[in-house]
Amino acid sequence: MSILTPAEVLGLSGLSLDSRVRRVFYNLPQDTAADLCQRIEQAAWDRKLWYLHDGRDEAIHVFPRPILALPDQLAYLHYVSLTILNALKRLPDLYMQDFAVREMFPLAPAEQQWLWDNWGVPQRENNTVLGRLDAVVEFTSPMWKDSLKFLEPNLCGVGGIWLGPTCEQLLADLVLPIIRAADPDLDLEPLRDLRELFIQEVLDHMEAIGRRGRNICFIEPKYAGEGPDEQQALADYYHERHGLRVMHADPCELEIVGDEVCYLGEPIDVAYRDYEVRDLISLAVQTGNDLAPVRKLFRENRVISSLAGEFDHKSCWELLTDPQLTNKYFTADERQIFRRHILWTRILTDRQTNLPDGDWGELLEFVRGQRDILVLKPNRSYGGAGVLIGQAISQEEWEHAIDEAVASPDRWVVQRQAILPVNEFPVVGPDGNVHDEPFYTVMGFAPTKHGLAILGRASQKQVVNVAQRGGMCGVFSGRPALSLVGPNRTARRG
Repeated sequence: MSILTPAEVLGLSGLSLDSRVRRVFYNLPQDTAADLCQRIEQAAWDRKLWYLHDGRDEAIHVFPRPILALPDQLAYLHYVSLTILNALKRLPDLYMQDFAVREMFPLAPAEQQWLWDNWGVPQRENNTVLGRLDAVVEFTSPMWKDSLKFLEPNLCGVGGIWLGPTCEQLLADLVLPIIRAADPDLDLEPLRDLRELFIQEVLDHMEAIGRRGRNICFIEPKYAGEGPDEQQALADYYHERHGLRVMHADPCELEIVGDEVCYLGEPIDVAYRDYEVRDLISLAVQTGNDLAPVRKLFRENRVISSLAGEFDHKSCWELLTDPQLTNKYFTADERQIFRRHILWTRILTDRQTNLPDGDWGELLEFVRGQRDILVLKPNRSYGGAGVLIGQAISQEEWEHAIDEAVASPDRWVVQRQAILPVNEFPVVGPDGNVHDEPFYTVMGFAPTKHGLAILGRASQKQVVNVAQRGGMCGVFSGRPALSLVGPNRTARRG
């Protein structure tokens, strides 16, 4: 008889907890379940859970049943994701000092110049990056730790700061009372509020750089017709909750007055950007505006995310899965996390490299022959655009995609395919009845030194993204109803 490891105990405890919540939904009368789904749909619109498509706001679908994670699982996820984020924050220095690292990040000359001009000791010492690391994890599996695989980083203009906690609060208000009424012993609660984690990072950075004001500016494509529509809702939230003046500006609307960067005459203390530097450079060319106010904010280290956010490339994972570079720059503990949880990823070029099994070999030959376990992705795209899953296309289509990617002036990466967890959620069918359907789920981990928030998304497509009209699923913390104490034995809590 084998004895369960602590990690296996946690996974099975999570399965027990998840089963009890599923039972609550299974036992709901049809009219109650349908009414709940309708109220959630209306609440998503009322609470501004919106995404802009073609210039029009659309309410994001919210799944009624929450995904559950145990406190010990959340603690491990926080540790791992914060370790990875802190490693990525070192990329500007590694890029500057190592040509091998520079090869992995195809910054244009103008982007490089922004880095040389605006990265120095102040930025290195107070380097604030608000990141979201997209990953998959199966909370209810005995092998849940091994199931944790990171898909890609998001280090600049992270979406979901408003959407994630608003989704969880909506479910806490509408769904938790139903669960508690049906099973009073269940102990569930929402996770840390990303809005609060974010603003604490902003205030900490403001204090560290010696800015004593309370003026924050969200710099974004203010007049764009695509993307998450959450900046104004965030501005209103921070003004009401924290007394902060939050401005909402396009880069071309900023000006320098005296020694201050201002928007409509108001000085800016710290800016949060939803712009990559390459987009700022493109905007400057299109408008003839040199964007001197934005450059000044970067130079004075008053922008979040810092220029480390420019390494928001999927090729980050090549750096963290290349044994030669990880042995050179990272500790044994960091390398162990990278090996266990980061998917093997390589920029797609005709060369030799370390393959997933550790052997040295021809990259293109390997990629052509291993379609069933690989995914092709544009290195610097977002929103799930352009992703090709080898299993989903023919060998002929795969070969053609490889040839086009290698010839493209834009870099592509090849990545070991992750096993996407599948969860069943209640949905309303065409006949008005509620039934369960399976959905792929992806988690977005947003770690800060103050805690961890999670943005859960679900879709029936293997590319899971709200931009692809996927939905959102709340993640709640829960404590197990049963504690496993040995092989084939359980003990009730309390």
